[in-house]
Amino acid sequence: MKLLLTLLLWVNFAGTPDLATIRKMYSDVAKSETNAKEFTEKLSGISSNDEKILVAYKAASILLDSKFESILGSKISRFKEGAKLLEATLKSDPNNIEIRMIRLSIQEDVPGITGYKKNIKEDKKFITTHYAELTGALKEYIKDFVLQSKSFSDKEKQFVK
Repeated sequence: MKLLLTLLLWVNFAGTPDLATIRKMYSDVAKSETNAKEFTEKLSGISSNDEKILVAYKAASILLDSKFESILGSKISRFKEGAKLLEATLKSDPNNIEIRMIRLSIQEDVPGITGYKKNIKEDKKFITTHYAELTGALKEYIKDFVLQSKSFSDKEKQFVK
């Protein structure tokens, strides 16, 4: 009985990915198809009822994974699915700086033909305005993103230093 209970608890906790692990994986996810697939798999159990930040990362995983679809129809369908989920998540939590960072990171890398580049200025402004309010690991994470982001000029990056 104890073994069964332990196993059930382990499966329950193993099912929800750790946010620190997800953040670490996200930094490298666009570097290869393998990274993208691992990231997508890690978030496959997340539903829209889960913690909003995890849902936003799941949306990003769908968007990033769509890049590696070989069939154009599937590529477009997955992209739309991910964008719709990310926008719905941001709509439910519009003041979440990490979700804004996720959207910015996606929009700065997608091809212009997708039409999904319209919030870059808005998200940059939100991040620069609210960055000073952050503390701890999230502040460092956002700082690392800004410093490598192609959306911020060298002059604009000064606010995180």
